[in-house]
Amino acid sequence: MAKSSAKKKAEKLSFQAEVSRLLHIVAHSLYSEREIFLRELISNASDACDRLRYEALTKPKLTKGDPDLHINISVDKRSSSITIADNGIGMNRKELIENLGTIARSGTAAILDKIASDKTEKKNDKDGMSLIGQFGVGFYSAFMVAEEVTVVTKKAGAAGAFQWQSDGNGEFTLSEAERDSRGTSVTLRIKKDAKEFMEPDRLRHIVKTYSDHIPVPINLVEGETSSRVNDASALWTRTRSQIKGDQYKEFYHHVAHANDDPWATLHFRAEGVIEYSGLLFIPTARPFNIFHPDRKNQVKLYVKRVFITDNCEELLPSWLRFLRGVVDSEDLDLNVSREMLQNNPIVAKIRKGIVTRVLNELKKRATKEPDSYAGFWDAFGPLIKEGLYESFENRSDLLALFRCHSTHGEGLVSLADYIKRMKKGQDSIYYITGENIETLMKSPQIEGFQARDIEVLLLADPIDDFWVPSVGKFDETPFKSVTQGGADLSDIKSASSKKKKTPAKKDSPGTQEGMEQLIRALKEIYAESVSDVRTSERLTASAVCLVAEEGSLDMNLERLLQQHQQLDKKASRILELNPDHELIKALAKTAKKKNGNTQIADAALLLLDQAHIMEGESVTDPVAFARRMETFMKNGLQ
Repeated sequence: MAKSSAKKKAEKLSFQAEVSRLLHIVAHSLYSEREIFLRELISNASDACDRLRYEALTKPKLTKGDPDLHINISVDKRSSSITIADNGIGMNRKELIENLGTIARSGTAAILDKIASDKTEKKNDKDGMSLIGQFGVGFYSAFMVAEEVTVVTKKAGAAGAFQWQSDGNGEFTLSEAERDSRGTSVTLRIKKDAKEFMEPDRLRHIVKTYSDHIPVPINLVEGETSSRVNDASALWTRTRSQIKGDQYKEFYHHVAHANDDPWATLHFRAEGVIEYSGLLFIPTARPFNIFHPDRKNQVKLYVKRVFITDNCEELLPSWLRFLRGVVDSEDLDLNVSREMLQNNPIVAKIRKGIVTRVLNELKKRATKEPDSYAGFWDAFGPLIKEGLYESFENRSDLLALFRCHSTHGEGLVSLADYIKRMKKGQDSIYYITGENIETLMKSPQIEGFQARDIEVLLLADPIDDFWVPSVGKFDETPFKSVTQGGADLSDIKSASSKKKKTPAKKDSPGTQEGMEQLIRALKEIYAESVSDVRTSERLTASAVCLVAEEGSLDMNLERLLQQHQQLDKKASRILELNPDHELIKALAKTAKKKNGNTQIADAALLLLDQAHIMEGESVTDPVAFARRMETFMKNGLQ
């Protein structure tokens, strides 16, 4: 075992604020499964060995004199400490600070707020630990059992070593250290209520339960005796019949650095022109950083059981970045570099094969387990929709997987289901996009469709505004936004229309004339504020609404582009009037009078402001809006 010690000069540093919050939660709240600290530390040590093995392919000097990678666990009952040591890649000073002092990932604060909220609501500690696992910073789980943690590490090929030490209370110290070989030792001074983890049999049981699959020998050191604990064979090289469900689960926890259970497991071996094996998992819970701008996949690439990289961009399309696991190729060169992986025909074939397997699995689950698939869609549906936008060759399969909410009911619907329910005379798949389902259900643009029992898809992800126009149609039926162009619904009959009802009264010539005069008056009042004013078939309860012109950008997409400063000015909208609304009828009656335009001017401008507000937009002149509203309220009370 490598010997190490610290030199005197120590520099005291503060944890990043998010780390301090995370440590407080770990140390004081989560005691339900404390044994996982060992799994997390062993997993980190295994990763360090993998990285060294890869670096040594081109720099063999890094492992000279100590080629056999291993992980040692030792217990010192005199000091009440446990040490997990590896002879892997090690860390330099900068890496120590970055890896153990900060969480440099977007979304950290939001996840911590979620954990804090769950604790306030007295939810299970395991739920909080699952969220913490999403950070990929399982090292901090050591503080569940340790009063103090000391890390001594030496980077392979470097001259100096460093020590990191902390009690988990907001600060850590860094100092130069002495270590006789590369690698990292993590020493835990065990809490009084965690003495069970000092017993060799307990440690042996934990390793066999959680880390038996680790492809690096794990040794338990007792005094002068060292015994091998794990099987140390790569799990993906075994046949499915040799592997138990719990082993798959624990390998997922290791490779994904996660605490949820996998939603689906794909274990396969491809033989033929090229040979490769894979053990891939679809998580149950959405990793917190899945929408990070870099969109990296996290499937590890091995060549002949040797780790190559955990970020091969060519191995998977970005819309499958929710996958976790390993792919092991028999045909790639062991000395392959990350640059050589680009445009590599072998990697391209592996990628195609993986995509096919994953899509087939999803289609099977969507058909046979719709309720379970709904959970998958809730977590990863936005990524599948990224695929609809980006992947033309897989578009047909992805459309079959698509699900969304609609005005049909509370559950998720497929496009095939929608097509079956289309009304006689309906020639489009109607949809509306926006920020959330609740707001969309209240949109005035869907009133006429609901009145005729025409189903409208409710799309509330930002990507919806991009993939729908890109795809254009499903099963030869075009998509059509209900906020775009005219809505000619006169030829569409609903089931309810067959019921006996009182014949609708036809408008008198005077009423029609009043409406025409109102439209002319509004056009004059609005000037260039709108592109047109017209009556609408899409409105039943609301007086007015705004719509985009046929062929122009969808209104929600326009808002998104403007929010991201990709659009300087919005296009002029069309204002549609509900001719059956009592307010519109009253305005039409007033418009016929002498000086009618003057009398309805304030009401007309309030109507336009109202239409903007219903779209979630701000009014153009808040002061004028408030003045007009005050005037109307005062007049109404007189």
